Amino acid sequence: MSPDDYCAARTAASGSSFYYAFRFLPSEQRRAITALYAFCREVDDVVDHCSEPALARTKLDWWRGEVAQAYAGQPQHPVTRALSPQLQRFDLAREYLEEILDGMEMDLTHTGYGSYSELRLYCHRVAGVVGVLSAQIFGYRERATLRYAGELGIALQLVNILRDVREDAQRGRVYLPADALSQYRVRPEELTLTTTSERLVALLRDHAARARQSYHKALSLLPESDRLSQAPGLIMGRIYMTLLDEIERNGYRVLEHGVRLTPLRKLWIAWRSYHAERRRARQ
Repeated sequence: MSPDDYCAARTAASGSSFYYAFRFLPSEQRRAITALYAFCREVDDVVDHCSEPALARTKLDWWRGEVAQAYAGQPQHPVTRALSPQLQRFDLAREYLEEILDGMEMDLTHTGYGSYSELRLYCHRVAGVVGVLSAQIFGYRERATLRYAGELGIALQLVNILRDVREDAQRGRVYLPADALSQYRVRPEELTLTTTSERLVALLRDHAARARQSYHKALSLLPESDRLSQAPGLIMGRIYMTLLDEIERNGYRVLEHGVRLTPLRKLWIAWRSYHAERRRARQ
């Protein structure tokens, strides 16, 4: 299996919404974004699937070395071998990949966040930076597009936090900030239950509003001239906002049952969104 094939299989197997957003890209860009996504999956799995924090840190340190090797043209892992030729082609800065690793390491050192300001740093590192790198691969003319992409990544991560709140809490990770928990009189241990109090519903509704606010802020930053090239990111945004709509329709009962979109629905949203952007560009 070639490095590109490894990354493609990794992306397809994840079932992520990213898979559907990538389908409309030209082959060269698709290879690059798939390698970037596979990198993110690999380092995220280090934190999620390694029960010993010390071992997880050792593995993240290995990945830091592997990033250095990729920029030196001597990668060893299939993911970095696929990513290495894309680094110069799309001007992907090393410090961004290292910042993603910093974000993953925060999951080993932080069990909670005091405020949304603190949480925003985490979201920037694990998702906003990925948004910026993705925007560079998709192509852009205006610098404001990178600001849009960073804000979009943060918005999507806020949705992830809402969707996975119980699963994360069971792992000892509480992303809902302490001041918000206190405001709504929600104890962290309540996030591991299978019942949702009205206090928690109010908190999750507030969190969802913050995600929507971040999403609309991102859209306001995107120059019209770059909308078509940034269609994959816009597709991701619409898939995630549809997921957020479903969570809202279910009364924010994410502790009782997971809310997911089917692959067919994601594909339909992707197809519809892409062609809407093409029509908009022709007007």
